[in-house]
Order: sequence, then C-alpha cells, then structure tokens
Amino acid sequence: MTIQWHLTTRQEADVLQITGYLGDDAVHRFSGAVGWALARGQGPLLLDLSRLKGWSAGGRDAVADAAAQLAEQGRRLELVAGPGDPDLPPPADLTVHADLASALTAHAGPTVDGSVWHSSHWRD
Repeated sequence: MTIQWHLTTRQEADVLQITGYLGDDAVHRFSGAVGWALARGQGPLLLDLSRLKGWSAGGRDAVADAAAQLAEQGRRLELVAGPGDPDLPPPADLTVHADLASALTAHAGPTVDGSVWHSSHWRD
C-alpha cells in the first residue's frame, strides 16, 4: 500500500493531507509531495495525518527529514493528528495539532484556499 496526497496552498499555512500507510515503500512518493509543497507554497506546512493508517520507522524518519528540508527554506512543518502508535511517536521537536481546524486557528488569518494539487487517486 502506498500513500495519496492532497496539497492546498493558503495565505496563513499550506496543508498537505496524506492517506494510506507511510511505509518504506511510500517514502519516495511522500518526499515528492513535500517537494511539490516546497515549490508551490510559502509559510508553515501543516502535514495532516488524520487519514493516515500508520507509518513505519522509515516513514516517520521521512517526516523528520521533511521538517529539516522545510527549515532549510525558512519554513516549518507542523503535524495535524498523527499515527497513534506509541512505539513510533512523531518526532519530538514538531508541533502537533489535534485536528485541522485547531491547526488553522493557530495560524490566524483568512482561511481562503489558494491552489490545489493532489495525487492521481486522491478521494475527498
């Protein structure tokens, strides 16, 4: 199983939603989605993992790598929800929001969607 992704750019923060399982075989696709977000967005990137079925250690490491890549660009990565596996908690240095509404509220500003991109099999 791989992941599907959906990116919405916004003025206050961009939102990258991920579905599926972020295992070792999906790391390349995830990295591509993050690259897409880096090239098209600005400001913080909210990584919405509320639909994610889980992640492997490699998947979690890919999230940490994405945070470092964003930091190099002067941006930050924040998690929305996340896999509930206590053996593989999110990287400790990332902000974690309970849900997308609270994450967007934390980034005050108009919640007007900008451009939208997604993988070919994304389903709302």
